[in-house]
Amino acid sequence: MKLELRFFASVREALSCDAESVDVPAEVGTVGALRDWLAARGDTWSRALGAGKSVRAAVDLDMVGADAPLHEGAEVAFFPPVTGG
Repeated sequence: MKLELRFFASVREALSCDAESVDVPAEVGTVGALRDWLAARGDTWSRALGAGKSVRAAVDLDMVGADAPLHEGAEVAFFPPVTGG
């Protein structure tokens, strides 16, 4: 399945990347599975998106949780939670 990934704020800085097109295996069917798959790419990816990291996700501009399904051509964005003050 082909996905368009977008990275924002500290996630973008950690990865030195703001966007990427990826072809994921069939078993990567949810946002959580996508995060796990990306984190397995190596230390940099694991530090940015791995388990325990506070990262939010959106699919096609809608905020979603880890169990949100993915579909062909989806735009998936990752970013840190927003805080105010």
